[in-house]
Amino acid sequence: MDTSGLRPRKHDPQRDPTASPKEQLPNGPDAEPRLKHGLAMQLFRSLLLATWFNCCCVAILATQVIGSPLYVINKDYYYSYMAYTKQSFGLVITALTQWGCPTFVRVSGDKSIRGQVHIAEDGRLKTQFPERLVLIANHQVYTDWIYLWWVAYTNVMHGRIFIILKESLKYIPIIGQGMTFYGFIFMARKWLSDKPRLQHRLEKLKTRHTRSQSGSHQYDPMWLLIFPEGTNLSVNTRRRSKEYGAKQGISSLKHELIPRSTGLFFCLQQLQDTVEWVYDCTVAYEGPPKGSLPDKYFTLRSTYLQGRPPTSVNMHWRRFAVSEIPLEDQDEFDSWLRGRWTEKDQLLDEYYEAGRFPSELAGSIDVGLGSEERRAAAAAGYAETHVRLGHWVEIGRIFMVLIGVVVLCKIPKLVGF
Repeated sequence: MDTSGLRPRKHDPQRDPTASPKEQLPNGPDAEPRLKHGLAMQLFRSLLLATWFNCCCVAILATQVIGSPLYVINKDYYYSYMAYTKQSFGLVITALTQWGCPTFVRVSGDKSIRGQVHIAEDGRLKTQFPERLVLIANHQVYTDWIYLWWVAYTNVMHGRIFIILKESLKYIPIIGQGMTFYGFIFMARKWLSDKPRLQHRLEKLKTRHTRSQSGSHQYDPMWLLIFPEGTNLSVNTRRRSKEYGAKQGISSLKHELIPRSTGLFFCLQQLQDTVEWVYDCTVAYEGPPKGSLPDKYFTLRSTYLQGRPPTSVNMHWRRFAVSEIPLEDQDEFDSWLRGRWTEKDQLLDEYYEAGRFPSELAGSIDVGLGSEERRAAAAAGYAETHVRLGHWVEIGRIFMVLIGVVVLCKIPKLVGF
C-alpha cells in the first residue's frame, strides 16, 4: 500500500494524543507531570494492585515448585515448564500496565529491522524478531525491563527471555525465587566471582533442543537482555559515570551512562556460534521537561500507584550481525560499544528536539487513520500502539496448573475413595 499520502501531524511533545486536555502535561521548564490520582485513590490502587500482583506472583511460584521435580525427570520438560511460568509473569506485568497505567508506545527503527514490526488487525504491536538474539538497551528508569518484556510478548518470546541483573534482586521474597526458577543471571559486579557463574548460565543457554518456533531444531529459543550501563540513569550514577570517564579519558554522554563492555563481551564470545544478531533498543520517555532525568518522574510508584505513566514510551530498534562485531580483542570491542552508545546519544538528542526518533514516517501517522494505513506504516518501520494483552482470557494461564492440581485432589473424594 502506498503510504505517501499519509497526512502529516504536528507533534506536541507535551501532549498525549489519546489524553483529554485535563490529563495533558503542563508546560514550562520546571513543570512536573500532573498526578492523576489523589492520596486516597493512591492508597486504594496500592492495595488493589499490590494484592492482585502478589497473588499472581504467589500462584506462579507455587506452579514452579510443583514442576520443579521435572528437573531430575526430564530437563527438556523442566525448561519448557519454567518457560510457561515465565510467560505467566509476562502476562501479569502486561495486564498490570494495561489496567493500572495505560501506556502509549511509539516503535521505530532503521532499515536493519524493516519488515519485522507490524500492527495486527486488532491494533496490537506484532514483532517478528529472531527466536535467538542478544538484546542490549540504554537504561533510563526501573520500568525499562517491563516494556522490553512486553516487546518479547509481542514476539511470543515472553517465556524465553533471560535478564542479567544485579544480585540483590535475588533476595526479594517470592519474586527473587521466581526469577531464580526463570534462569535469570544474577551479577554481584565483581568479575572474579561473576565470571564462572555467568559462564555456567551461558552454557545452559547453548543447549540444543528438540522443538523451536522456527523449526530449526538446533538451539533453545532465547532472548538475552543486558543493560551495558549496569544501572539506570540518575544524578548519582551520572556523577559516577563522569568520574569513571575522566579517569579513563572517555568523553561523557549527555543522555546515557558510559557502557561497560566486560559482561557483554564475554556473553557474545560465549554465544557467537549460536546467535546471529545483537538487537539494540534505544528507549526514551516523553513527559519530563527537557534536560531533566526521567527517573525523577517515572518510578514504579508514580507509574502504577499514582497513575502517572509516561506520556509515551518511545523505542528505536536496530540490529548488528554478531559476525561483524570485533570479538577478538576487548579493547576493540569496548571502542565498538562506546561508538554505538555515542550513536544512541545522538538519537536521543534528535528525540528530545523533535519529539520523535528518526524514521521515514515518524510524525506522519495520525491516530485517526484507518487500520490498513497504520499497518502499512508499521511495515515501513513506524508503529503507534498501546501496551495490552491480546485477550483477557490469557490471564487464566497463570492459574491453570493450580486449578488442575485442585481438581485432581478432588477426584478421589468425588469417586468415593
